[in-house]
Amino acid sequence: MKYYLLSVMQPVGDPPAPEVLAEIGKNLDAFHQELREAGAWVFAGGLHGPESSTVLRPDGADVLVTDGPYAEGKEMLGGICLVNAPDLDAALEWGRKAALATTLPIEVRPFMGDAG
Repeated sequence: MKYYLLSVMQPVGDPPAPEVLAEIGKNLDAFHQELREAGAWVFAGGLHGPESSTVLRPDGADVLVTDGPYAEGKEMLGGICLVNAPDLDAALEWGRKAALATTLPIEVRPFMGDAG
């Protein structure tokens, strides 16, 4: 088994209407329950917007601390889901289900090595 990171690529800007968010939340709850029942669940969570971030950058023997995102873009990392899957095909199937639940693009990326 390997760990895979499912990254939710969220557009920058205003969130959808409350009724749309409620439906997405319901779909995400069902997706997370399916992950748990399949034994693939490791962790999932949403993130605050990039304006809440702090970047720490090495600067010689010191570290420079700056507020805000490192780069600006049209998309941001809106949330993550860490799954345990036997192979990339299985992880991509979980990613497909995540895309349908969130209505957003999902990046699927394997961790190095096998799950402990």
